[in-house]
Amino acid sequence: MLEKEILRLKEERDALILAHNYQPGEVQDIADLSGDSLELSRAAANEDCKVILFCGVDFMAETAAVLSPDKVILLPEPGASCPMAHMIKADDVRSLRARYPDAAVVCYVNSTAEIKAESDICCTSANGIQVANSLPQDQIIFVPDRNLASYVARHTDKQVIPGNGFCYVHDSFTATDVLLAREAHPQAELLVHPECRPEVVDLADQVYSTSGMARHARDSQAREFIIGTEVGMLYRLQKENPGKAFFPLSRQAVCQDMKKTTLEKVCRSLQTMQPRVTVEPGVAARARRSILRMLSL
Repeated sequence: MLEKEILRLKEERDALILAHNYQPGEVQDIADLSGDSLELSRAAANEDCKVILFCGVDFMAETAAVLSPDKVILLPEPGASCPMAHMIKADDVRSLRARYPDAAVVCYVNSTAEIKAESDICCTSANGIQVANSLPQDQIIFVPDRNLASYVARHTDKQVIPGNGFCYVHDSFTATDVLLAREAHPQAELLVHPECRPEVVDLADQVYSTSGMARHARDSQAREFIIGTEVGMLYRLQKENPGKAFFPLSRQAVCQDMKKTTLEKVCRSLQTMQPRVTVEPGVAARARRSILRMLSL
């Protein structure tokens, strides 16, 4: 059985399997930890193991490589990429710094190691507001996600200068989607991700990262929820809350790259110890500073 072989290889390799909440259900089930970017970043930095196998997309494995340079980092599907992470280049950040010399640069963890290396501090969707308010500067350059930047700007007195990137999944949600979902499920709470457009955020009952959604669904007295994020999150929510009902804000909210990882690829990666993800040491050292500054908050 494939799952048994993966578990055997995991023990043999002293490997930790991390899976993002948007991964297919069977991949989440085989993981040691499923979570959002912040939870997985902390695990990559703190867990005692020789190998980290990352079931996610490229920037997540890069982050693990930056935080754990002495560990082997495996990405079972090397073609799993985050389009938003590649919507900004290092030269773009340098140009923004030149234009706003007094501003701090905050980069969303959904970015390449090169962008993290050019930034003062990283953030996730779970802690973006905390990060912004922790900084002494009155101006913040926030890259790459314009929607998350807009959300953070609502909760800080600082001037937020946004990048122009976006998540194609979250940016696809519309106010019409919300109205239709509420008509279909009038008793349900609407939870949306802060990567959504401002007009969708305006209509939500709560705005959370995926880990925040998991906590709220567990603690809420509500029995029905409309979930405004990638549909893979519904698997975890339903598994952890079998007596509650979860409905996608849109069934079209699928990240194709997150679905590229399979159990077969996980098994093959542990067998061959490939594909490995590495980051150039100079870039990694600068990126590590930005990530650790975030994790210290």
